[in-house]
Amino acid sequence: MTDMRLQRLADVLVNYSTSVQPGEWVGILGDVVALPALREVYKAVVKAGGNPTLFMSDEQMSRGFMREANDDQISWLDPSQTLYYEQADVYIRIGGNSNTRAMSTIDAKQTQKIASSRRGWLETRMNRASEGKFKWVVTWFPNEASAQEANMSLEEYEDFVFNATYCDKDDPVAEWRKVSAVQESKVAWLKGKKHVKLQGPNVDLQLSIEGRTFINADGSRNMPDGEIFTGPVEESVNGWIRYTYPSIVGGRAVSGIELRFKDGKVVEAKAEQNDELLQAQLNTDAGSRYLGEFAIGTNFGINKFTGNILFDEKIGGTIHTAIGAGYPDTGSKNKSAVHWDMICDMRNDSEILVDGELLYKNGEFMV
Repeated sequence: MTDMRLQRLADVLVNYSTSVQPGEWVGILGDVVALPALREVYKAVVKAGGNPTLFMSDEQMSRGFMREANDDQISWLDPSQTLYYEQADVYIRIGGNSNTRAMSTIDAKQTQKIASSRRGWLETRMNRASEGKFKWVVTWFPNEASAQEANMSLEEYEDFVFNATYCDKDDPVAEWRKVSAVQESKVAWLKGKKHVKLQGPNVDLQLSIEGRTFINADGSRNMPDGEIFTGPVEESVNGWIRYTYPSIVGGRAVSGIELRFKDGKVVEAKAEQNDELLQAQLNTDAGSRYLGEFAIGTNFGINKFTGNILFDEKIGGTIHTAIGAGYPDTGSKNKSAVHWDMICDMRNDSEILVDGELLYKNGEFMV
């Protein structure tokens, strides 16, 4: 019997996050481990009148490709996927994997090559989304591997996921509309502001947001959500930051990351674990050493690190930045095959000043 909370999640994704309309082409993407969720979303899309296409992946096949593919195979792009990104209306991705460390032994340079070859898909998705032509949302299906990563039983992790998405409530959409209203007041306060200064034991960083737009992340693109974000002026970032939690890319955890910026560019970088992967990501292309995103996490229902960036970047009392591609609707001009989020805790002796005014102190908004 299907968990009612999973049915609610599908309803939220289709009828709130992406508001699927009759006749729209809807891509539903996910690994085979997320099949129960894919089925529920497929049903919800059909019920809404959309035209669903299922793009199902398999972790073992993906790993085999990453290990064995030659340069010609890596540079080949599936024409059906290209057509989808260029013409479809909606993108719904259900995350989930059977082994959170499945890609741990994959060569970092191979990961870099694959990301570079598919950069066009990412840019097309971002550009069309900024033009209002491509609605998208990403969520996660609770499974044993993710529960283990989060140091929880499956039942505990399911409760965590459905609580974070409000799908344990009778009316999740109403809850997300409340979140939207609260965050919109912060976005309104930030409108027209120019200069951001972050200080604390893990950060001494300055950046410009002049002419940039903050986005109210209220469940319309991530589920769960809970952040406000923008794309900083590319050459404006100066200073230093140490990221509190490991950051996972390609199934590999990179921990103890420290970055130093000068005129927007990462000029020094190190990691305590998997430093070679950090360096490979930074060297992917011209844009991968610049920030594409600066964000403040606002979801205090997510109160612990789980090893899953979809949840962790929303932790109330944290900020995160992403090296690489920025979202055009924020005004970001940074382009890259990389978009890699890294989280910094701001709950102790930390503050954010905006144009000299105190916006945020020790993990809480002051305005």
